[in-house]
Amino acid sequence: MDIQNKTILVLGGFGLVGHALVRKLVLEDPKQIIVTSLFLSEAEQAVNKLENEFPDKGKNYFIPWGGDIFVRNEYKDQNRMEILNNPDTRKVLMKDIMEEMTDDVLKKSAIYNLLTQFRPEMIVDCINTATAIAYQDVYTTYRTVTRAIAQKVSYEELVEHTEKLMCTLYIPQLIRHIQILYASMGAVKTKIYIKIGTSGTGGMGLNIPYTHSEEKPSRVLLSKSSIAGAHTLLLFLMGRTPDGAITKEVKPTAAIAWKRIEFGEIKKKGKPIQLFDIPFTEAIKLEGKFIICDDKKYKKTGQTLQSVFIDVGENGIFSRGEFETITAQKQMEFVTPEEIADVVLYEAKGGNTGHDIVSALDHATLEPTYRAGYMQHMAAKKLAELELKHEKQSVAFELLGPPRLSKLLYEIHLIRLFNKTMPEILKKSAQELSDKCTAIINENDNLRSEMLSIGLPILLPDGSSLLRGEIIKIPAFRGDNELDITPENIGMWTDEGWIDLRVSNMARWQQRIKELIEESESIAEDDTSSQHVRTKAYWNNYDEINIGKICSWIFIHEENGPRMKS
Repeated sequence: MDIQNKTILVLGGFGLVGHALVRKLVLEDPKQIIVTSLFLSEAEQAVNKLENEFPDKGKNYFIPWGGDIFVRNEYKDQNRMEILNNPDTRKVLMKDIMEEMTDDVLKKSAIYNLLTQFRPEMIVDCINTATAIAYQDVYTTYRTVTRAIAQKVSYEELVEHTEKLMCTLYIPQLIRHIQILYASMGAVKTKIYIKIGTSGTGGMGLNIPYTHSEEKPSRVLLSKSSIAGAHTLLLFLMGRTPDGAITKEVKPTAAIAWKRIEFGEIKKKGKPIQLFDIPFTEAIKLEGKFIICDDKKYKKTGQTLQSVFIDVGENGIFSRGEFETITAQKQMEFVTPEEIADVVLYEAKGGNTGHDIVSALDHATLEPTYRAGYMQHMAAKKLAELELKHEKQSVAFELLGPPRLSKLLYEIHLIRLFNKTMPEILKKSAQELSDKCTAIINENDNLRSEMLSIGLPILLPDGSSLLRGEIIKIPAFRGDNELDITPENIGMWTDEGWIDLRVSNMARWQQRIKELIEESESIAEDDTSSQHVRTKAYWNNYDEINIGKICSWIFIHEENGPRMKS
């Protein structure tokens, strides 16, 4: 397709991939580019940035549009929970999803109104549709309904919960979305539709170690993969429908990064992470019932979490430790948004990259790249430089998940604070490691505050006393606020997301370091082939303790979470 003088609609244009794509589309001289986002303010922000970068294009070349494309046009600026909590709008939403597709449903939809307003010849959809649908989390809604039934709530309340469950069902929402999209593109005669899809796991398998306090593998995460797969098949059918838009899908199978690398305030869901101060004197005794959400008012320091971070767009911001873990070889690795944009542009112009899932369902994913692998060192180096500049070590923010990763990163970080090399760790006793880590936690108020404030409780060496903050990630709240405190549960919780200062855990760390060294030492010195990655050189001859690399090694060996295909 000739892009010149065409109207282009970029859904999700505020995001990492969307913005990279718009910048490349401009060079093809289209007539106009509509940039959308869930919030109009984000779309306007993206447009302002583009207008500054391309001042010769003038006003009204980049058009911002904000709203939720998965609902009626009149609801597009409402929060989904507002729609669900209002009995009238909830019933309308439920019918729009579950009833037969009608002309009324079509013409009242946000997508139809968006397309008929701008009549784009080309659409590039950068919205993470699978996440938007699957992270409504039907399992949580199910638990709410079953509790309501068990508690014999009123008929009206049970109706409300049931209606919300119906509005959360994944497949009906996806089917209706495709129906409306296809009909709307037909109405305005859109020529080509390109979807930026997802595998749901960043290219990893059922052994993926990254979840958010859920079981492994997470049902919510697998739901996202299921929706992504169903979405691909629906696009496959749409692409085989005569007289419809040319349909393509590019499906990255790696983490996508990055947007910026800075030092600053760490935010979760747009809000700064508040720091809390919980001294040793407020350690709770692990006996009786464990209260996940208690009524205690925890003392805020008045400060917010600030650190060095890398912004990876829709997936949030990562610490250096988290970034190096997830992008390490045999983990999720990553691909840059510019590379994705290049593929989309080439496909849009009629090229064949081999990465169009619709035309080749098999072997068409966009795998980790040479460029990203090369630039990973640049990103890590920049993060390290900023750590030195701001005298702030970037360990974990607990935004990536799982809490186990944050726990591991902080534990090995504590150990490296008084050990410069890996062999040095092995020369000390486990008791000495435990004592020193405990002393650091006790004396370093800021470090302790950061751990507790991102949801990581600290199990003291006695194994029966716990420091905790207002928020805890493990055990995750799944409807029951009181859990039995047993040795088995304590073992499970410490393994999943409690910083463990016990001697036994320090011995476990020493065993890990020993095995890591033995693994690389087993590689013959005269073996210079491409067979091995984690050589002595990879570990810098054990002269540094790189927490991200070590945790990626742990995920591969202990979590059985290596990446099988590159």
